[in-house]
Amino acid sequence: MKSAHDIILKPLITERSSAEAAMGRYTFVVAKGATKPEIRQACEQLFGVKVTAVNTQNRLGKNKRLRYRQEGRRPSWKKAIVTIDQSPEAVSYLTAGGKTVQSDRKYKTAIEEFGIGQ
Repeated sequence: MKSAHDIILKPLITERSSAEAAMGRYTFVVAKGATKPEIRQACEQLFGVKVTAVNTQNRLGKNKRLRYRQEGRRPSWKKAIVTIDQSPEAVSYLTAGGKTVQSDRKYKTAIEEFGIGQ
């Protein structure tokens, strides 16, 4: 079993990802072999948030020219866009006996490590 730190490598901070972070969508560089359920569990474990969706992209490395007409390639990498639940309202429901039970949600609504609070 991979640890959460082996799955999520670093946040990807760009102008677009900063704008999406205000809407609850956070972008990370993840391990190439990581699956969507593994990314979901790692985010929930590391940041204490409830993940509602995970989208992934495999990005190809760029071609780079070295000296004397040699060409190389930067390594390929994987990007994950994680959407978190931003509505921490308590949920109430009826049990079999007819009682109303209210459950509190015990998770955060933002990832403070990004530096964008709500």
